[in-house]
Amino acid sequence: MPTKKWSQHVTETSDALDVKPHLFESDDPKTIAQSLKRSAEHSHRRKGTPFQSAMSMLTFYINRAGRNLPDKQVEVLERAKDELREAFGRAPKASH
Repeated sequence: MPTKKWSQHVTETSDALDVKPHLFESDDPKTIAQSLKRSAEHSHRRKGTPFQSAMSMLTFYINRAGRNLPDKQVEVLERAKDELREAFGRAPKASH
């Protein structure tokens, strides 16, 4: 594991959610949101609510991948946050 970054290790082995491999590389924000929602709702290991767990995983990935993510993918992931809020019946954020 020495060649992997700790954040990659966390993303791959998170104890809270089981996410599909390469999920965050998808170009469909709705697919990302629905998959995170499904994983969060089925997880018995998460600490918070399903919404909190799903949003935390998405935010963690965005923050840790940071400048290595192409701008287009950052936009997709930011839109996935809105889709996630909608999927859980939450009000969308005013703007990014």
